[in-house]
Amino acid sequence: MNFFSELKRRNVYKVAVAYVVVAWLLIQAASILLPTFEAPTWVMKVLVLVIVLGFPATLIFSWAFELTPEGIKLESEVQPAKSIARKTGRKIVALTVVLAVVAAGLFVFQMVGTDRRAVRSADNKEDESGRSPTASLPVANKSIAVLPFDNLSRDPDNAYFCEGVQDEILTRLAKVADLKVISRTSTQQFKSTPENLPQIAKQLGVAHILEGSVQKASDQVRVNVQLINAVTDAHLWADTYDRKLTDIFAVESDIAKTIAETLQAKITGSEKSSIAKVPTVNPEAYELYLKGRFFWNKRSGTDLRKAIEFFNQAIAKDPNYALAYAGLADSYMLLPNYGGIPSSEAIPPARAAATKALAIDDSLAEAHASFGLLDTLDLRLERAVTDFEEAVRLNPNYATAHHWLGLGHLSLGRFDQAIAEFKRAAELDPLSVIINADFAWTYSCAHRLDEAEAQVRKTLEIDPRFFLAHYYLGGILQAKGHLKEAIPEYRKAFDLNGDAYSLAMLGQAYARDGQNGEAQKALAKMNELAKSRHIAPYAWALIHLGSGEKERALDELEHAYESGDTNYLFIARVDPLLDDLRGDPRFEALVQKIIAPKNQQ
Repeated sequence: MNFFSELKRRNVYKVAVAYVVVAWLLIQAASILLPTFEAPTWVMKVLVLVIVLGFPATLIFSWAFELTPEGIKLESEVQPAKSIARKTGRKIVALTVVLAVVAAGLFVFQMVGTDRRAVRSADNKEDESGRSPTASLPVANKSIAVLPFDNLSRDPDNAYFCEGVQDEILTRLAKVADLKVISRTSTQQFKSTPENLPQIAKQLGVAHILEGSVQKASDQVRVNVQLINAVTDAHLWADTYDRKLTDIFAVESDIAKTIAETLQAKITGSEKSSIAKVPTVNPEAYELYLKGRFFWNKRSGTDLRKAIEFFNQAIAKDPNYALAYAGLADSYMLLPNYGGIPSSEAIPPARAAATKALAIDDSLAEAHASFGLLDTLDLRLERAVTDFEEAVRLNPNYATAHHWLGLGHLSLGRFDQAIAEFKRAAELDPLSVIINADFAWTYSCAHRLDEAEAQVRKTLEIDPRFFLAHYYLGGILQAKGHLKEAIPEYRKAFDLNGDAYSLAMLGQAYARDGQNGEAQKALAKMNELAKSRHIAPYAWALIHLGSGEKERALDELEHAYESGDTNYLFIARVDPLLDDLRGDPRFEALVQKIIAPKNQQ
């Protein structure tokens, strides 16, 4: 009993309570201030450890020592008559009460702030483009999104130049492996100076945002940029560049280098060279190239043909412009999907352009990725994977290369590697509907149908009118045995895009559901479409399968292989839409041709 009385007399209890209150206050303050100053996570861990270890030391100190008017003395040296422990105890209680009130206020402030953020999140279920936000992504400190630059030029036709400057800065930043750089397709929907910057940063999974504007008049260019910490809204760096058009590459290189240094990213010697590289010395060729990429991004048959025209004009101005050749190759390769021509017609000019691009600059990631896609269409699947891996090595932030590498692994049945690449592609380009949709398809091919459905529905949250997502959702629902729910998705896909694949899947679904009249109508419509556009044999195979015509389906697939009309054929080994043919000797022999012989050439 005397021991506990002494604990009370020596204020040990009061010191313990005061210590806990102070510790609580320190941890709350640190949780607010450390993120503001971008302190690493280990700082908080060290602080908590010090507080825990300090607790017993403080109690021992309060037992052994006493505060006197003459200073701190050992308890054994203080005469009872001169002890002021009781008065000290009252001061400790008063201080504890004050600190407890402060800590409680700070706690309430944090809770209110959290509630407000939750309310803002609920209120902003759609961003300024009308799209539903995706879940917040993990945020790395060395991460950045380059938002669209404002076009301050009097001529609105200079929008292509403004987009080009933004894209060049982004491309140069993407060469730095130590940075996470979000792809242009995910940032393009946002305006340059949004009000909800922290929300956009969370949606894209970045800690920093680069905003800017471009003003072009004749051969003079003004570029304004500012780098912002999206978490704290602090402006880390800003500058204005007034240069001639011929100096624009130096401006873009300087901006990228300054950003990388500000974010304390490690830059290798080869990365410095890549950032500083001048793709062309001809400003007219550069402007024509930017116009080509401007139309290439629009993804329609008409715009792709315009892009080809501008890329050819850029090459005429500068025959050694490697990026223009890569753009030309990419444009030809998209024509089978968007321009209605057979892949056998698109491959030769695309291969010639990609070959020229690599001959000029074999360090160009875009050209290696183009070659990988060419090899995929040409059914050289192992070689395609090698090409994509080289593109990723040269530009680790190139989301399209990760996307296509995922498809390469998928075509060979390597599901784990394919999913890993799609996850990385989605991190780098989180709002890309094609990456998210193909990710769902990858899960479907791996027969991970619940994950496939969740992924494709996430894609439809980003863009409810993306036809391919509805097409994939139909296939996933059909694989899960929900045929009646799949039919409206196929119909929606066809209504949105009018493509033969969606019509073929609609027809086969009607046939499997016993709606033979509707199935015949779909087949008749395909025959009508075939009079005005090319329909790939793979699409014909799908609609024949629905009616149980396996031999006709196999005829079409073999024709696709022999004629080089390989659109979608590269995926035959794993495509669940062809499961009806598994085990058939003709089909298995065709699959072996697809995945083996050409790969050795």
